Amino acid sequence: MLIRFNVKNFLSFSTRDDSQAQEFSMIAGKVRNKKNHLYDDGKLKLLKFAAVYGANASGKSNLIKAIDFMKNTILTGLPKGHTEQYCKVDPINRDKASYFELELLLNDRYYAYGFEVILNKSQFVAEWLVALTPDGNEKIVFTREIRTGVFDAGEIFKDKQFKEKLNLYADDIKNDESALLLSVMNQYKKNLYSVHQEALLFKNIYEWFLLCLDINYPDSPISNYSYMANSANIDEVCRMISAFGTGITSYQVVPVPVEKIVSKLPKFIVEDISDKLEQATSKNRISLSEPPKPEDATDRKFSFIMRSKEDFFILESDQDGQLIGKTIQFSHGEKNVLFNLNEESDGTIRILDLIEVLINTTANKVYLIDELDRCLHPSLSYKFVETFLQFAAQRNIQLIVTTHESRLMDFDLLRRDEIWFANKDKSGQSDIYSLEEYNSRFDQKIDKAYLEGRYRGVPIFSTVFPIEAV
Repeated sequence: MLIRFNVKNFLSFSTRDDSQAQEFSMIAGKVRNKKNHLYDDGKLKLLKFAAVYGANASGKSNLIKAIDFMKNTILTGLPKGHTEQYCKVDPINRDKASYFELELLLNDRYYAYGFEVILNKSQFVAEWLVALTPDGNEKIVFTREIRTGVFDAGEIFKDKQFKEKLNLYADDIKNDESALLLSVMNQYKKNLYSVHQEALLFKNIYEWFLLCLDINYPDSPISNYSYMANSANIDEVCRMISAFGTGITSYQVVPVPVEKIVSKLPKFIVEDISDKLEQATSKNRISLSEPPKPEDATDRKFSFIMRSKEDFFILESDQDGQLIGKTIQFSHGEKNVLFNLNEESDGTIRILDLIEVLINTTANKVYLIDELDRCLHPSLSYKFVETFLQFAAQRNIQLIVTTHESRLMDFDLLRRDEIWFANKDKSGQSDIYSLEEYNSRFDQKIDKAYLEGRYRGVPIFSTVFPIEAV
């Protein structure tokens, strides 16, 4: 689970003090009510939900982008366009290091992982992984000072052979300003993990970013609808869809010609699927546009799910190695008339996406959704958050959203520490801060106070041309 995230010198996040980064925290405040909204292991209390408010261009989406940047850098290297993503409000930031650190709860232990990078030069300058304790003590797992080539493996590892290997891996990239050790330790190291149990820490941290941190933007689908393909989920999914007032009463997985699916795919995706199918069969390549020959029909298993804004398709092989295509269609009311995904409203499609968050039972999953309320009626946004909090009471799952929907600022729904703000000052720098800092009374109309500008983070309008009453 996410504990805390710190960032500086990235997009609109600069810092007025070289030692201070902007901090977003899921650590619970002093609020005493709604304890079912918390994860509590007896040592640390974490929020399971947070909503970030702010005017357009205030920096709330940049918070999501900063966490996403850190994730992508670990998994695939520095993203395209990174050299221009330092905070440009002050020219001096161009040559300053950008700072990213994330604290997480993993297997009942607490860790802080981070790195510093000069974005304009694509140079990593420092990297660290630290084991944390609730009393504030720290145990170094490793630290790298890349410019000086200094590496410290700390005293946490008891396996001397593994520690020797770790030092060798670190020495290989001692002065390599383009590589992160966490990434290197997850490249072709399967044998290392099977022999040395302590090495699993690197694998587990890496896979948390890969599998548990789910980041979503307004124009991209949240879900690939794989939850709908599971027939065991149909009754529960239909109940949820109906509860959100979409008008959908049921859905069916129906066949669709393989040729129709292939015709909608770019050539490189067709080739990729064909390669995967070849690997799955370990035999001759099978064309996606033609059925396999009888002699190739051995024990084959292949499944590929495709989701766009308007379509949903499944390609899979049957027991005979034949490719079959499927899609999902929806029925409304009692009449058995089926509708395709592209015939549903934007709001319905948004709800179908969000249900993925409710139905997913993966432990320690962290969802970040930019513009939760996109295409949703205000009542639907409220209902979704209310439903999520009910589900989250029984699961270790977190949801962090950005939103403009002020109706969520309701102390009947949320705790004070679950409400955050992003605000951009006249210089163009963004601050992020919690409502907890304002110590608002529980009987106060928070949404009204917010819209009046009491907590900042709202648009300030100016008149371009004088308007005179006629």
